[in-house]
Amino acid sequence: MNTDKSGKASEKGSLRRELLAARALLTKEDALRAAAVLADAALHLPELADARTVAAYVSVGREPGTRALLEALRGRGVRVLLPVLLADNDLDWAAYEGPAHLLPAGRGLLEPDGPRLGPDAVLAADAVLLPGLAVDGAGMRLGRGGGSYDRVLARLSAAGAHPSLVVLLYENEVVARVPVEPHDHPVDAVVTPAGARRFANPL
Repeated sequence: MNTDKSGKASEKGSLRRELLAARALLTKEDALRAAAVLADAALHLPELADARTVAAYVSVGREPGTRALLEALRGRGVRVLLPVLLADNDLDWAAYEGPAHLLPAGRGLLEPDGPRLGPDAVLAADAVLLPGLAVDGAGMRLGRGGGSYDRVLARLSAAGAHPSLVVLLYENEVVARVPVEPHDHPVDAVVTPAGARRFANPL
C-alpha cells in the first residue's frame, strides 16, 4: 500500500469511528422518529418516486432506518431487491416480500428468504440505496469499509448501468469532506431528516 493510499485509509478509519460513536448515542426512539421522516423525504425524491426496481437494504442497529421506506416502496408496487452477503463479501440479491420474510444472517444483518437472483440482478435497478456513514458536498460517500458496495458500484460501471445512487444519513453525517480513494464513486442524492440534497455528477 502506498503512503497516500494508507493515509486515506487512516483518515477514513478515523472518520468512521467518530460517526459510529455519534450513532451509538442515539436512542431507539430517536432512530425510529428519524426513520419515519427519512421515509417520507425519500419517497418524494424523483429518483425513487419514478423507480420501478429499487435495490435497497435492511437497516440494523442505529443506522438511518429503511424499514418504513421498504414497506412504502413495496406498497407502491415497486420491485425491491435486498442484498444477501456472500462468503467473499460480494452481494447476491433477492426480492423483498415483507418483514415476515427476513431472516437473521451474519454480522447482525437481516436478509430475504426468497430465491437468490445472482449478483447481476442489481443491474436491473433504477435506483440503488447505499448504506453509508457520511457524504460530502461533492457527493462522495463514506461506507462502512467492508467493500461489498464497492463491488456493486464497480459491477454497475462495468455494465454501463447508471441507476440513481442514493444514501440515507443523519444530518450531522453530511460533512465538509470525505477522504477519497480511486475506487470511490459519488452518489446522486442524500436524504436526511432535514430533507434531500441532489448532486450534479458526471456519471
